[in-house]
Formats: sequence, C-alpha cells, structure tokens
Amino acid sequence: KLLWFRTFGMAQFGLPDPLAFMGDADLVGTRWRAAPDCAFGAYVCDRLIASNFVAAWGAFGFFVPLTVHPDFWNRGFAQRLLPTSLARLETSGVEQFGLFTMADSPKHHALYGRFGFSLQAPTVVMTKTVEPRPDAAFFTYSSLAATERPGALVRCRALTAEVFPGLDLSREIVAVDRQALGDTVLIEGDPLAAFAVVHLGAGSEAGSGAAFIKFGAARPGDAKALRRLLAAVEATAAQRGLSVLNIGVNTARHAARQELLEGGFAPSITGVAMQRPDRPGFNDAASMVLD
Repeated sequence: KLLWFRTFGMAQFGLPDPLAFMGDADLVGTRWRAAPDCAFGAYVCDRLIASNFVAAWGAFGFFVPLTVHPDFWNRGFAQRLLPTSLARLETSGVEQFGLFTMADSPKHHALYGRFGFSLQAPTVVMTKTVEPRPDAAFFTYSSLAATERPGALVRCRALTAEVFPGLDLSREIVAVDRQALGDTVLIEGDPLAAFAVVHLGAGSEAGSGAAFIKFGAARPGDAKALRRLLAAVEATAAQRGLSVLNIGVNTARHAARQELLEGGFAPSITGVAMQRPDRPGFNDAASMVLD
C-alpha cells in the first residue's frame, strides 16, 4: 500500500508528501482481500518494486493500480507485469479489457498501446456535496437475509447482461459486503431497475467523509432509473454522515453524464478510457453506467 501511494502520488500529482495522497482511502488492501489471485508483483532480490491489480467482472476486465517504485522507473518493469496480468484476465473469460489513465500522459498511452489498448473518450470523476434524500426509495444487499442474497445477485447479473453481455458484478458485491466497505444499493422493479456498488468512508476506496460508486447501472436508456439510483446512493451516504459523493462516468455515455450534471455534480478529475479491442463496450450514448 505504501508503495502504491508513494508512486502514484509522485507520478500523477507531484505531491510533496505522496503518502498523504487520498488520505485513509484503501485501493490496495481492499482489492487484495477481494481477489488475491488477481494481485501481481515484480521483485528484485525479494524486494517488491512493482505491483498490479486486475479485476474480472465476467466478460469485462480491467487493471488498476499499476505502480513501479521510483527507483526503478523507465526500466521496463511495467511491461514485464502487464503480460501476466492480462493473461490472468484472459483465462477468466474476459472479452473486453479496459483501463483508466490520466488524459495528459502520453507515456502511459504509449505503454498501454503496446499491449493493444486504444484511446477512447475521456472519463470524468464528478463530485457533489451530499444532501439528505428522505424521498429516496431503495433497499440494500446488506439488509437481505442470507437466503435472499443469491437471488439478488441473479437479478443484478440479468441487468448487467443488458448493459454488456456477460458483465457480472457478483464478486464485487460480495467483497464489499464481506469486508464491510460499504453496501450495494438496489432500486426495485420488475425486473430490477438499477443497482450500485458503493464504498463508504474510511478504510474503503472512498476514504473518510466520502462515498464512492465503484460501479452503478440502470438499463440502457432508462434515465429515470439512474436518477432514482443517484438519489438512493446520496441518501445512503447521508445516513452514514458522509459529506462528499464521488462518481466516474465516461463521456461517451451522454445521457448518464447529463443526469450527473443536472443532479448537481461537478467535474473534479479528467482521465481517459483505453480499451482492448477498440470497441465501445458499454461506453456508448445509451449506457446508464457509472464507474
């Protein structure tokens, strides 16, 4: 974790104190515990000098964060880690590979381009101050009895199959619940109208005082369901006493981005999506996806 905070803080933001980057948010321990078989390291004389984490969401997979210790920059260690990481995703049945990187980093664009990734539309992280939403109607995965949870996962898979065939968030939903990182918010409907995997507060990927949607979706074209989902997530954050809600959205998802803007969200970080093969996946105008 210290390696990642130091290298990412130095490389991407030039922070004088990289270990202060993102405060007590945890993007490493959470992913290790969720899928230790998807964590990779490069070593020199038993010293960890680079790491990478991959995630297989059914037919869609991605990797982040990829880091190299500053003492070993520009020596090809990232290129050595990537083939192993991508092979892990391939053996998991992943058909579409994605990543998020900084928009103004030609070095990273070239690196990932060597492995078949193509630059696509920008992805914007958007933020708003949390407000109470007493009118929001929803239920959560944590509120379900053990006997009801498998059925909820089936309903979530049915929804994501409409977003992208084979997309499956089951492992992520279960990991958030088991690690008490937050909750999965579900919007009732027949079938399920929408859901979001949400990290909440310190020790999660959100950090103190913040909520973060790791993945959220309504059915393609259903802006009303996405609006209800946003209200439900904001209500959940308010109930936990959190002050900030962070959400990522690819700008090719025009209607989803418009919902965020109309809901009071403002851009805070702009990056860019890269995918392999070079096709939209679920980055298109009809997709009501937040990630």
